[in-house]
Amino acid sequence: STFLKGHLKNFEPALNDEQFAHKLIQASLELHNKVAQAFRKTAINFHYEFSIRHLASVYKGLLMSEPAYFPDPSKFASLFIHEAERVYGDRLVSPTDLENYTKIAKDVGKKYFKDLDQMVVFPPTLIFCHCWKDLDEKSYNKVENLDTLSTILNQALNAYNETNAAMNLVLFEDAMKHVCRVCRILQSSHALMVGVGGSGKQSLCRLAAFICNATVSQIAISGTYGMSDLKEDIKQMYFKAGLKNEPIVFLFMDSQIADEKFLVY
Repeated sequence: STFLKGHLKNFEPALNDEQFAHKLIQASLELHNKVAQAFRKTAINFHYEFSIRHLASVYKGLLMSEPAYFPDPSKFASLFIHEAERVYGDRLVSPTDLENYTKIAKDVGKKYFKDLDQMVVFPPTLIFCHCWKDLDEKSYNKVENLDTLSTILNQALNAYNETNAAMNLVLFEDAMKHVCRVCRILQSSHALMVGVGGSGKQSLCRLAAFICNATVSQIAISGTYGMSDLKEDIKQMYFKAGLKNEPIVFLFMDSQIADEKFLVY
């Protein structure tokens, strides 16, 4: 609550309000508890384990907001719904689980934000990203329409292809949403991208890194590549990121796991 209330101090009076902050906190706690109860860890879904770390990730997303782009509580509540879906919903593996999560999130949202504009809190398409306006504007804001987002992402793809090995991507709606998800994650975290081979995971990650002005780094596997080589490569990435303040995306493929001990690092 301290972080949230401190963050909202510079926002409009309707947002910088003790009652609104209290509703957000209560909504996040109830949603977290309901998700933890509804989606239990199993042998198949071994990653269904929700802790205080996931709750903190929701607030980390809320703290990316800026007063200029969030003039009213309804839009900020929609940001909360979006961040919760990114943290909880994106970890779910089946359409049924995602449907159940959506119902839980809507029930919680309507309970605590019933006095707000429901069309703003729960729009048909809910996307917040760092490329909502153009490739230079890096603030975190809502995408108002998919056509604008498509234009921006295709511009980014064309710019990437001019300076790198060309990627022939078709940015349909789900692909655009994935790019926005990856861009959000690259600001401060990491992700495990799961999917069948050739589905575009690596390409979308490279495009997202390009949008975030980050350099993609990969290891070069050879017959003699071992643990000491991996440590040296990671050390060089830390030098670039820490000493030169250069944004680095370490793209590590499953085919590059020459030794299971690699995963420890």
